[in-house]
Order: sequence, then structure tokens, then C-alpha cells
Amino acid sequence: MELFRNTNIDFLGKKWYFLAFSLVFSVAGLISMGARYAKTGTAVPLGVDFKGGTLVYVKFAQTPNLGDIRAAMDRSGLKDPKIQTYGGPANNEVLIALEQKETSEQALDAGKNTIIKALETNPASGKNDLNNVGSTTIRDYLMSKDPLHEVVDPGAKYQQIASQIVDYRDKERGGVLSSVDELQGHVPADVVNALKTDYFTSGFGVRNVEIVGPQVGKQLSNQALLATLYSLGGMLVYLWFRFELIYGIGAVVACFHDTIITVGAFSLLNRDISLTVVAAILTLIGYSMNDTIVVYDRIRENIKLLRRESLADIVNKSINQTLSRTILTSGLTFLTVLSLYVFGGEVLRGFSLALVIGILIGTYSSIAVAAPMLVAYQEWRGHRGTAALPGPAPRKNDRVKVKA
Repeated sequence: MELFRNTNIDFLGKKWYFLAFSLVFSVAGLISMGARYAKTGTAVPLGVDFKGGTLVYVKFAQTPNLGDIRAAMDRSGLKDPKIQTYGGPANNEVLIALEQKETSEQALDAGKNTIIKALETNPASGKNDLNNVGSTTIRDYLMSKDPLHEVVDPGAKYQQIASQIVDYRDKERGGVLSSVDELQGHVPADVVNALKTDYFTSGFGVRNVEIVGPQVGKQLSNQALLATLYSLGGMLVYLWFRFELIYGIGAVVACFHDTIITVGAFSLLNRDISLTVVAAILTLIGYSMNDTIVVYDRIRENIKLLRRESLADIVNKSINQTLSRTILTSGLTFLTVLSLYVFGGEVLRGFSLALVIGILIGTYSSIAVAAPMLVAYQEWRGHRGTAALPGPAPRKNDRVKVKA
């Protein structure tokens, strides 16, 4: 399918506009990263994956007020937590990220209990929160009260009832009971009455707690950086063998340009760089490289066919000839990642945002950065008196002369 026919856009004639565009966004991102590094010691906002910390997933019975949650955290001494909703709006779920980096089991329980106490705005005096206890606690309580007067293996009986209560709460009620009376009809009435004596239900439940240690975070950070550099190096070598070194350099510079602008955008928007964002950056590197190779391949073919034309004209024609393919492929991919960004929820927001920015910048760089570099290289060689065609080494009777 051809979206455009016989286009003749002078892309190289607009190279200074392209250069200005790239400089503005690259420099803005670098300034933001430099300012952040001077203030915090890290160039970009890192997620818990890299700097270590505690992630607490909380589900609320009603729509949570993030301002109230933040105020409750501050009152409890949990400074600067990152609080964000995740999942669909109807899920009423919030992710709280703390910079608590201890990895022991006791520290995990302590962090969880601190958050539970901070969120309990009006706890019942002397009672336990049924939404934030496990089956073992419920079993031990029922064994001490023995509401069913079990004489044969009460431990097994009350363990079964405690598991039924937790399963009903977590699987059927999403982790939050609105009242103890909700258990009526699911467990014996005497058990419900016993629980009502010493239990109440808060408006929230902690669904999960995860801890990433600082050492693991540092290792992940180093591995993410190495993965990015290795991918760029591998592609440079591949293009060096398939085309020539200048093609590989041009493609790697374009990918580096895409990465700087994307990471700079995350710094400007104060969005955390997580492992999923690194995965998105590696994806966009591959996507941008593929786009660039398509244009390079057409340039290489045209160099053999249009022997009397200048390299600038050949590059312009090649970009125009591949424009339909570029717009269609990039446009459809962009719509896909944009849908992911809009409807994918908070968990995928960083990943999809990196792809939304990366697809736009990657498409732009394959046209406005990678291809013009070949012409700039040719002109530089011409000024040195060693004009050479940046294409594959031609055969003796197939040598091409191109005006610089």
C-alpha cells in the first residue's frame, strides 16, 4: 500500500531545522538531568527497581484521596513516599513506594504495619483489623474463643474456617470487607459473632508488600546500562559488515539521539525509570535501527542506479521513496502504543510512555539524523580531498562517481 505517490520533499534542505529541533530537545533533557544530578546525585528519577525500597499495594473500599494518604504518611514519619493509583479507576488500588531498604522479614512486617497504622484514620479501640490479618491470626483467635465448642481437633477445624474467611475476603471481595457481617452465610454464625467482639473492618487492605534491596538495585542499574551499550555496539558491528562503518556510526548516533531525548523527557516529566522503561528503551533502539536500515538499504540501491546524481539527491529520493512505508509502519505502531498508554493503566504507564516518545523520535531520526549524516560525511571527505561514496565497496567495472 502506497500512502504517498511521487513525493519530492527536500528533506536535506531542512537539515538546519532538524538540527535545531534535535539540539533543543537533547540539550533540554541534558540540562534537566544535570540539574537533577547536582541536586539528588542521580541524573534521572530512578524507580524502586534500581535504588531499592519497599512497594506496598493497598486496595481501598472507596475511591482513595491521594492527598489524604500522603498527609497520613507524613504524620507517621514516612517522608517523601511515591503514591500513585494503579489498575482501573474502579479498582480503588494505590501503590505506595517507600525508600525503606532493609530486606529482613522483620523490616518488611514493620513497614507494612507502619503503613496500616498510618492509614487507619478511626480504628476501633482494642480491636484488630479483619482486612489486614492473615489466616493464622484468625485461627489462633478462634481457637482461644472456641465459639463452636469443638472437642475433636479444633486446630484443623478453625484453620479451615480461617482459610475460608481469607479466601472470601481476598478472592470474592477484592481484599476488603466492608463489615464483619459480610461473612454471614459463608462461615458459622457463632464464628461471625465471636469475630465481631474483637475485630473491625477498616476501609482498606494491604494486598502485597515487595522489597528491593539497594545492592540488587545497583546491580540492575549497571546491567541495564550495559544492556543498552551492548545493543548499540552489536548493531554498530552488524551495520559495519553489512554496509560500511559510516552507516553503522550514523545509525548508532541516531539511536543514541533517540535514547537521550527519551530519557531526558522522563527527567523533565519527573517519571521514574524502572526495569520496564529500560525494556521499552531497548525496544525503541531496535525499532529505530530497523527504520534506519530501511532508508539506508534504499540509499545503497539508488547509489548503484543513479550514478550521475549527487549523494544529497540520492538520499532525498531514497527518503521520499520509503516515506509511505515509514509513515504507515510508524503510524500504526504509534496508535498501538498510544492505546497502551491511554488504556494500559498505571502499571504500564512508564513502559508505554517511553514507546510513545521513542516511536515518534525514532521515526524522525531515521529521516532527519541518520540519512543526512551520510551526506555530511561525504562533504567532509570532499573538503579533505578524499571524496568517497559511503556505500559498499563497488566492483572494479561497477565503480560509481558521485558529486560531493
